[in-house]
Amino acid sequence: MKHTLFISDLHLCHTRPAINALFERFLRDIAPPAEALYILGDFFEYWAGDDDLSEPFHTAIAQQLSALADSGTRLYLMHGNRDFLIGAAFQRAAHITLLPDPTLIDLYGQPTLLMHGDTLCSDDVEYQAFRTQVRDPQWQQGFLATPLATRKAQIEALRQRSEQEKSSKAAEIMDVNADTVAATLRAFNYPRLIHGHTHRPAKHVHTVDGKTCERWVLKDWYASGGYLRCDAAGCVAHSLEIPAS
Repeated sequence: MKHTLFISDLHLCHTRPAINALFERFLRDIAPPAEALYILGDFFEYWAGDDDLSEPFHTAIAQQLSALADSGTRLYLMHGNRDFLIGAAFQRAAHITLLPDPTLIDLYGQPTLLMHGDTLCSDDVEYQAFRTQVRDPQWQQGFLATPLATRKAQIEALRQRSEQEKSSKAAEIMDVNADTVAATLRAFNYPRLIHGHTHRPAKHVHTVDGKTCERWVLKDWYASGGYLRCDAAGCVAHSLEIPAS
């Protein structure tokens, strides 16, 4: 049966070899029969700019994706809060199409809204202000004009500060806001919603203005992996475990 796969929040980096190997196995054994694979943000732990594509680990990931694309699976990537600087050079190298956030698609007859999910976490006011700043094209142009090593050092400092701030934030603040979810579903005429970001994988059912809408939250790839498989009959979440060593 024709089907499409969705993943997000892999946070790939060279220091996590087990997850990298799991992703390689996913591309080799699970993804090829799919019509399309959608990666809904935070594919990399961070992305400092396309001039980092020459780093061997990044080159290898792009080659693995391009091989899947060349086999016939369409590939789509949406920026997350860690990799919003992925640009045209990576897009060409990986044979992948960049999508705006949000993107509404027809998924086997079911209107389906795709998002990274961070904009749904509207209670985290500090993060939303930061997101607005770093998504500004002028800010990005200035940041990318600095040396790559400087950018990486700044990103590492921001990551450390972010982890410290998370420890002092209430868990509810870092999850989606119900009113924002409802407003988003209403704005797009009550579609199915698929997103990542929160690292709280689940299927939710929302009733908005008398309309019933599914919301699928994708699994992160930290202790293990996972993907959502959708076809004309609906969606099913699958887990991927790291093989015992």
